[in-house]
Amino acid sequence: MKPTLVTPDAPTTYADVWTFRTPRARLALWFGWLALVALFVYCWQVMNADTMWVFVADAPSQAADLGSRMWPPSMAYLPELMAPLWDTINIATLGTLGGVIMAVPVAFLAARNTTPSRIWIRPVALLVIVTSRSINSLIWALLLVAILGPGLLAGVVAIALRSIGFVGKLLYESIEETDSRQVEAISATGASAAQRLDYAIVPQVMPAFWAIAMFRWDINIRESTILGLVGAGGIGLKLQSSINVLAWPQVATILLAILATVLVSEWISARVRHAIM
Repeated sequence: MKPTLVTPDAPTTYADVWTFRTPRARLALWFGWLALVALFVYCWQVMNADTMWVFVADAPSQAADLGSRMWPPSMAYLPELMAPLWDTINIATLGTLGGVIMAVPVAFLAARNTTPSRIWIRPVALLVIVTSRSINSLIWALLLVAILGPGLLAGVVAIALRSIGFVGKLLYESIEETDSRQVEAISATGASAAQRLDYAIVPQVMPAFWAIAMFRWDINIRESTILGLVGAGGIGLKLQSSINVLAWPQVATILLAILATVLVSEWISARVRHAIM
């Protein structure tokens, strides 16, 4: 056997050294941080120009004084909150139901793999989703109270319109993430588009659909508690009236009732999502 010649490795050049970021990427990163610091300084100056720091310094003592006025809560006021609290739950539940019903077709029209037209229909569906998500439920309620008048109906419609964007966005993303192999298998049997949708796509997104719906209902419980501040019904009306007459023990009772309701709704939502997923 001939001896094997072992040659020394070629000298390592600068181009052969691996770096986490290129010089251009590092420069861009430093420029981004510099821009972020400049933006923070500008925002701080804008905020500082309109802020009265005397009131900010006095805020802890004012908060302590308000807390002493709210304690102890007026438990005798609790029976009067049962009816408006039930209205709040109904606003959240009916609004979620209406929002989900409207969001499902919008989601299928927005998903790339189920929309009839990516050029015309999908942009319209995405616009509906963005419009719903960009307007807060409180603003929806303000508009609807002016149109429909004060009451529970305005609150239900406001929650429904706000829920379309949330449910539609998460649902259409779940539709796009479905396994295409199942769709191809159903298509190989000669199934129509409706049958592919019914047997291949819908079963895959149903767990996500129920989880999204319950999650949105949990959020709507929180949002519906403040709709009464603008006349859309619910426990927010009681909260507004108690604040107006400076009945702070009643305000504390209302806040405790809202907290208890939110905790129960969150527990129910978590249990349902855990059972589904």
